Amino acid sequence: MNLKKAIVLIVDDDPDVLTAVRLLLKPELKEVITEKNPENLNSLLQRNQVDLILLDMNFNSAINTGNEGLYWLKKIKEWKPWVSVIMITAYGDIDLAVRSLKEGADDFIVKPWNNEKLIDTIKEVLDKKDGIKQSKTVTVKSQGETAILGDSAMMQDVFQKVNKIAPTDANILLLGENGTGKDLMAKAIHERSLRNNKPFIKVDVGALTETLFESELFGHKKGAFTDARDDRQGRFEDAQGGTLFLDEIGNISLQQQAKLLTVLQNRQVTRLGTNKAVDIDIRLICATNLPLSELANEQRFRKDLIYRINTVEINMPPLRKREEDIIVLARYFAKLYASKYLKPAIDFDAAAIQKLKTYHFPGNVRELQYTIERAVIMADTGVLGADDLIFSILETQPAALIQEEQIQLGTLEKNAILKVIEKHNGNITRAAKELGLTRTALYRRLSKYDI
Repeated sequence: MNLKKAIVLIVDDDPDVLTAVRLLLKPELKEVITEKNPENLNSLLQRNQVDLILLDMNFNSAINTGNEGLYWLKKIKEWKPWVSVIMITAYGDIDLAVRSLKEGADDFIVKPWNNEKLIDTIKEVLDKKDGIKQSKTVTVKSQGETAILGDSAMMQDVFQKVNKIAPTDANILLLGENGTGKDLMAKAIHERSLRNNKPFIKVDVGALTETLFESELFGHKKGAFTDARDDRQGRFEDAQGGTLFLDEIGNISLQQQAKLLTVLQNRQVTRLGTNKAVDIDIRLICATNLPLSELANEQRFRKDLIYRINTVEINMPPLRKREEDIIVLARYFAKLYASKYLKPAIDFDAAAIQKLKTYHFPGNVRELQYTIERAVIMADTGVLGADDLIFSILETQPAALIQEEQIQLGTLEKNAILKVIEKHNGNITRAAKELGLTRTALYRRLSKYDI
C-alpha cells in the first residue's frame, strides 16, 4: 500500500510520544490522527477511514500491566476487524506484546524505537493488509464468524470492489445465482460501512404478496385494513440510519416497483391508513438471481428503478467458475463444522479432493457447505473420502447429461486455451492474463487437458 494514501491513528496517553510520532509520520502519510484517551477510539473509527492504529500497551501507570492495550485491541477487532494494529510496548512488556500477536495485532514496536524501523514496520503491515484485504476473505461476524473466501481472480475483483464501495452510501445491486452468497455479502458490506452500528434489515420482497408489500415495507396505521389491530412501522423505518437489504428484487411486480420507486425518489414513506410522510435515511442493497439483461426488459422491470438501486453492481460468480476456491472453502467448512459438532480436526483424502474439483456444484457455495456439514456429522475418522461426500439430489442432474455437458465444455475450453497460447507464442503469463486466469490456474488446466 502506498504510504501517501494511508491514514494512521496513534493512541497513547503520553503527549510527548504523540507529538514525536506525528512529526515523524506526517511527511510520509496521507493523514496522522492522534488521541490520548482510548475511550474515544470507537467514535474516531466511525468518523475516519483508518488503515492502521499504533496502540500503546499501557494507559494507566498505576496498573502498568499491558492489559489495557490488550483490552482495546480486542475492541478494535470487534468494531473494525480489517484495521491493522501495531502495539507500542516497553522492553519489559515484550511477553505481553507477543501475546497481542495471538490476539490479532499485526506487529509490535519497542520503546525507544528507531525511526526508520518504525516507518518500515508500518509499510510492511500495510502492504500485508492490502494483499489480504483484496484477495483472501471477508468476514461476517454476526453469522458466527462466517467468512466469504476466495483466492480466484473473480473473487479478488469482488473483494476489491467491496472495499472501495462499502464505506460509501452508494446503492448496491448484488447479482448472482442462488447459493453464491449474496445475503452474506450484503451483511459484510453493512459491517464494513459507516452505518455498522445501526440496524441491518433484510426483507425477501419476492415472497411478499401485493397486499402485504406496502404494509411490510412502509408500515400501517391501526384499522388501515381488516387485520391491522395496532400501529406498525415498516421495514424502511426499522432500518433507519442503517442498511435495508431487499432480496429477490427481480421478482416484484411492476405495481410494487412503482411504489418502491416513489419512496426511493422522495426518501419518505407513508404508512397505510395515514397521510403523514416520514423521512427515511437508509443505505439500500438489493439482490436478484436474474441477469441484468433480463431486468433491462421494461415489460418486466422499470429501468428508472434499476438506475435507483444500481449505483454499483457486484456479480457474485458461481462456484463452477472459481474452481481454485473449492478446496479452500471445503477445508474452511470442515474446520467450522468439526468445531461446531465437537469433532477432531478433519481433512480430505486425494479421492475426495478430486471429487470436489470435478463436481459442477449447481447449488454453488450453499450446496458445498451443506455437503461438508453432512459429511462432518457422519464422519467416523479425521479424513473424509470420496464416498463421504454425498451431493444433494435436489441439485443433481442426470449423470449422462452432466457427463455430456462436461465433455462439450471441456473441449471448448481446451481449444480456447490452445488458441490463446499459440497467439502469445507460448508465453504463459500473457495467455493467462487474456484468459482471465492466474498462472497457477492455467497450469492446472494444461495438466487437466494434457496440453
